[in-house]
Amino acid sequence: MIYLDHNATTPMDPEVLEAMRPHFLAGGNAESRHAAGRRARRAWEDARESVARILGADPSEVIFTSGGTEANNLAIFGLARAELGPGHVVSSPIEHPAVAEPVAHLQADGFDVDRPEVDAEGLADARRMAECFGGRTRLATLMLANNETGAIQPVQELAGLAIPRGIPVHTDAVQAVGRIPVHFHALGVSSLAASAHKFHGPVGVGLLLVKRGVRLRSWLLGGGQQQGRRPGTVAVPLAVGLAKALELWHAQAAARSARWASLRDRLESTLISALGPGRVVRNGPGDDARRLPQTLNLGFVGLDGDALLMKLDLAGIAASLGSACSSGASRPSPTLLAMRVPEDRLRSSVRFSLGAATTDADIDEAAARIIESIRTD
Repeated sequence: MIYLDHNATTPMDPEVLEAMRPHFLAGGNAESRHAAGRRARRAWEDARESVARILGADPSEVIFTSGGTEANNLAIFGLARAELGPGHVVSSPIEHPAVAEPVAHLQADGFDVDRPEVDAEGLADARRMAECFGGRTRLATLMLANNETGAIQPVQELAGLAIPRGIPVHTDAVQAVGRIPVHFHALGVSSLAASAHKFHGPVGVGLLLVKRGVRLRSWLLGGGQQQGRRPGTVAVPLAVGLAKALELWHAQAAARSARWASLRDRLESTLISALGPGRVVRNGPGDDARRLPQTLNLGFVGLDGDALLMKLDLAGIAASLGSACSSGASRPSPTLLAMRVPEDRLRSSVRFSLGAATTDADIDEAAARIIESIRTD
């Protein structure tokens, strides 16, 4: 199997597992005052400090969660409902379901929601979003990088337009953290979500960064842990694993990025050369600086995406049609619909996403299998 679906989840790095192992075996509640509790507390604090250093935040701004979905929900409901009664939210039409569905829930509860269009490359317009701001606006949301096309969004620009007006900005950075440099304070946002299993960490742990002084209404009750914003016994082994995975990426970030971009472009150019530019079309930004280095979304014009995905699976290639969190339905991608992708490639687009262990040989063999699968269709 050639695994090219790392935007769905990544295999855990063995070094991460080894870093976590002692904390699974030792026990100790980080809130307890005995020696075991103090050891657990120190490990958890070390993890928090490491994450904060790499992501340009203060340790007090780090909240560990069960993953990106919880982090996004905590931010969206916590920020939008910091004041009582319905208000107004500005979002984008290309958000992951972990953001889109909470925003839709707010809308069903009486909030007004604006979702300004993105362009044909899947890029939001920060100024167009800001034009929707009003006196009742409680929140603006814009993902940092799109999970399907890899398009990097103008989050910093949006924050610069919203924050001076007292409007908090949340960014879903689940696909960005561990792939490109992310600096929380430089972005200027109010909150940021990430998830360990997207950068070779464990499943079941993520984080939410919340800027100091930002009002966030907690909707979980049951203890005072993590400033009461995410109460409950902290999962020390998982926090350690997240931090270790982020450290491993950070230590080789530039090399990984350059290698990913080279392999991504190699796969794209090989497929276009073999099948023709009229049959293989990239979905997403034309400017490499505006897209993730390890994400490639291609439309295979005239083919059925579901059928192609099954053929690729039989050929030993793991890829996807888009978000792995869209219930497995064969509906057209909301992101590609928002980009107004033509019908002849709307349902034929496949996402390939690379990981730390992807090799030149993987890409060459994957290209050969994809070409064979299409030519025999």
